[in-house]
Amino acid sequence: MVAIMTETTRTDSPPTSRPVRQLLAASVGNAVEWYDWYAYTFLATYIAAEVFPKSADNSLVPLLSTFAVFAVGFFMRPVGGLLMGAIADRRGRRSALTVTILLMGGSSLLVGLTPTYETAGVLAPVILVLARLLQGLSVGGEFAASTTFLVESAGPGRRGLFSSFQYVSTTAGQLVASGIATLLVDTLSDGQMNGWGWRVPFVLGAVLSLVGFWIRQGAQETRSAEQRQAPRPGLLEALRRHPRQSLLICGITAGGTIAYYTWTSYLPTYAELNAGIEKSDALLTGTISLAFFGLLQPIGGLLSDRFGRRPLLLFFGLGFTLLTVPLLHALHDSFATLLLVQCAGMVLLTGFTSISAAVNAEVFPPRVRAAGIGFPYSLTVAMFGGTAPYVGTLFKELGHADLFPWYVAVLCLGSSLVYLRLPETAHKPLER
Repeated sequence: MVAIMTETTRTDSPPTSRPVRQLLAASVGNAVEWYDWYAYTFLATYIAAEVFPKSADNSLVPLLSTFAVFAVGFFMRPVGGLLMGAIADRRGRRSALTVTILLMGGSSLLVGLTPTYETAGVLAPVILVLARLLQGLSVGGEFAASTTFLVESAGPGRRGLFSSFQYVSTTAGQLVASGIATLLVDTLSDGQMNGWGWRVPFVLGAVLSLVGFWIRQGAQETRSAEQRQAPRPGLLEALRRHPRQSLLICGITAGGTIAYYTWTSYLPTYAELNAGIEKSDALLTGTISLAFFGLLQPIGGLLSDRFGRRPLLLFFGLGFTLLTVPLLHALHDSFATLLLVQCAGMVLLTGFTSISAAVNAEVFPPRVRAAGIGFPYSLTVAMFGGTAPYVGTLFKELGHADLFPWYVAVLCLGSSLVYLRLPETAHKPLER
């Protein structure tokens, strides 16, 4: 296995005397980014009805088209991870974070203004695809830059805790998106939701992006003075000089991303399609379990700082390998059962999400840290996380819905084998 990090004579101290302010700047901006991204997921059925042509033969066709566009956005994430990661490594972490949030605000507004298929024909899905491509570019860059920024802002023995706020803020954005979607569904009629209600969260997201942009202006750059004075890295330097580390990021991420997007994004739709859960109940259980999930993240981060990264990763990987199939098969037409299944998965998932930023940052040297994380991570997420809703819905259409839980379990088993050989880095200094 690769050596995860190089010993360095620099102390593992934060680059700023105000690390909490850094944490807040990264977290608030990241929450706004992910609010914009996830609003699409929670309103997918309404977007499908308005933006894509209806099929007389199969009611799942528009929904499949919507999730295909969801996946297309993910395949721009590796490009965003590479380009924005390179900006972060060459121009600074804060510069990249500024660009990503402005991109996200513009693309969110574009989704909100997308015309219906009835009024614009094929131009409607074309505009939606363009908006999702821009969102994918932004989110791919956001993870690369904010992961690096958060971990480099942490003090000694706190990288796991600071890392956990990557998903605290991600969950906060997702929670707000889910909450607003639930509120709209509960208060508006179907006609109002299909007519204009589904657009409201995206327009609001554009406004919130400007708020996030303003907050990030007060953040302090975490790239060290030595790195700022050194020659700028090439666009593909991380891949060229660190191929084994890049593959390691893919192995670490594969199981985590399929489990994360299944449990936090696709499960409400999965429950609707396979267990007969009402749409409003599915959204409500998703909102409650997300709040629970967000509260768990700092606990996971603190545990990893105390006991190490590998035990938590194995708790996640082996837990999902053994329990995904029974948990998803336990779903039936019951609000309480769905909530229990979701919360059980959230506990297991915390073993990955609370420390993934720290684990990724500890793999690469600072010169290419953002780009080194961004491309392989986002590529793996695109391959397995972004396609999860589409694959799950496709299994359902083909009459093999029971295969999807096994698909998730197998990927988690593969990542667990990587975790078994992963060197422990929690108590080593971070190279700066």
